[in-house]
Amino acid sequence: MDKFVLASGNKGKLKEFTEIFSAYGVEVLPQSQFDVEEVPETGTTFVENAIIKARHAAEITGLAAIADDSGLEVDLLDGAPGIYSARYGGENADEKDNYIKLLDALKANLTGRTARFQCILVYMRHAKDPTPIITQASWEGKIAFEASGDKGHGYDPIFIPNEHNCSAAELDSEEKNRLSHRGKAMKLLIDAMKNKGMII
Repeated sequence: MDKFVLASGNKGKLKEFTEIFSAYGVEVLPQSQFDVEEVPETGTTFVENAIIKARHAAEITGLAAIADDSGLEVDLLDGAPGIYSARYGGENADEKDNYIKLLDALKANLTGRTARFQCILVYMRHAKDPTPIITQASWEGKIAFEASGDKGHGYDPIFIPNEHNCSAAELDSEEKNRLSHRGKAMKLLIDAMKNKGMII
């Protein structure tokens, strides 16, 4: 395998995938390069949504596709925003709107702000792939009281990983890729692809 399409329009995710897969000589192509529209995420779990996105991108492009569905689970909010993380602040909300709404929801809680990022990756060889590769990983931490850092995306500015005393948006990309839910899920995916002889 020398290339695949990433079923996402998120530039931050594209950067992370490109950094990791380039070490294996694999080119990551954004779905926007093929005019693939975002598909409605109608699933009720991260796994369902990732499969929907990967299948859609593979169908339109004719290429193998990888989709990521990820989100932030906050214990005080019973796992919210969860699968709705990207739309938590409203249908047209941007990343900052999302995390500001989350900070507002937690402002009365000075303790117990534990949270985790979840990531599901799905690799489909083609749109009708009956046995996609699916990997899952999480990243434990807590929600900060205010945003800090400008290196990440999504909820990174308000997420303090257990391994550090700073936000995920203050970590350099190498450290973030080593620790993060997506970095760990990608490592599992790469290991599975190596076992199947798909990459060297």
